Amino acid sequence: MAMNECDLGQLDGPVLIFGGPYSNLQATQALLERAVSQGVAGERIICTGDVVAYCADAAGTVAAIREAGCTVVAGNCEIQLAAGEMDCGCGFAPGSTCDLLSAGWFAHASASLDADARDWMAGLPDLVIFTHHGRRCAVIHGGVADVARFLWPTSPEADFAEEIAQIEAVHGPIDMVLAGHCGLPFMRRIGHVDWVNAGVIGMPANDGSPETRFAVLEAGVPRIERLSYDHQAAAEAMRRAGLTQGYHLALGSGYWPSEDVLPPDLRREATASG
Repeated sequence: MAMNECDLGQLDGPVLIFGGPYSNLQATQALLERAVSQGVAGERIICTGDVVAYCADAAGTVAAIREAGCTVVAGNCEIQLAAGEMDCGCGFAPGSTCDLLSAGWFAHASASLDADARDWMAGLPDLVIFTHHGRRCAVIHGGVADVARFLWPTSPEADFAEEIAQIEAVHGPIDMVLAGHCGLPFMRRIGHVDWVNAGVIGMPANDGSPETRFAVLEAGVPRIERLSYDHQAAAEAMRRAGLTQGYHLALGSGYWPSEDVLPPDLRREATASG
């Protein structure tokens, strides 16, 4: 499959990686303020995609990220919106809660974006490469061949190894993959490669806290950080927009209304009993 790729070369200093702004302008503004406070310039801020999704302010979120000069990998939402499609292409099982609820928020997001925003999305890379403190890093959304592939903290090691092999077949050896899409932050060691999912900033990590997550790469070492923001204001913006299918409540409760997208071992009843 032909891919639109971008090589950022050598990045010196801390690199901030975040996923899924999800049209959550308040979280996006808080993330960009955190970058300023940590001395991270726009050329060292990378988004793993899905700038636009569940929340109320698609246009404002796109504008803020573009103005900050972030590098953005195309997520399934960007690909679908740029192509004028009528669904998010998220990879949800047909008939699942995620699938049914996506119709409302995707229609709102699509109606909010102008041609310029869609043209910007159409030009986003599918994969970004950079080097940081001698470590070669690749940034993707979900998967290489399938942008909406769900790789969870508990997915088989072979699934991650397959993605790594596809990247290395084209780009040679890599030391780290930075990914998004699934919405849960985690880090795993797969053979010689660190796999880091930065999580998302636009929705909580289904852990009972309204705080969201992002990642920082410093001196070649990744870490996951928490992001506090005005989630009440974000939820109120969703109410005003009529986006009341349940994700507006998730911003405060910290729990998704759509746990059926998760593998059974990551749902609340399983983690509580464990």
